[in-house]
Amino acid sequence: MVTSSDPLRLDQQACFPLYAASNLIQQLYHPLLKPLGLTYSQYLVMLVLWELSDQQTDISISDIKKRLKLDIGTLSPLLKRMEKAGHLQRQRSDKDERRVIITLTDHAKALREQARDIPACLFNQVGISLEELRTLREHVIHLVEKLEQANAQRR
Repeated sequence: MVTSSDPLRLDQQACFPLYAASNLIQQLYHPLLKPLGLTYSQYLVMLVLWELSDQQTDISISDIKKRLKLDIGTLSPLLKRMEKAGHLQRQRSDKDERRVIITLTDHAKALREQARDIPACLFNQVGISLEELRTLREHVIHLVEKLEQANAQRR
């Protein structure tokens, strides 16, 4: 007999609500990003690139990898597709051939203005208060920090 305290029940997993929320968020983003020609993953890369391009000139793949907490096997094909779509250019650094520098195209820079209202549109669709959203964000950031610590100890 399976009880509600069975640790292998889906409703007992802490990871599942996060997984489901992530999938549902991506579904809400899809119609907002489609006119921009971006997938959700590409949108996250663009957010990093828009932010970093305001602060520095040489943005490396490792900068993006670190911010998005992605492995190179996931990030590299994503960047290749984005380059093919005309959003960015990848070029080996003159100073260190091991580093690949990412540069936004003019097209990608223009997308930033088109994307400006997306966070507000998504927030309005979800219908939770700003305070609830801030609290949730703080809790998730804390969880991410704990998970990073656990992964660092595992290595």
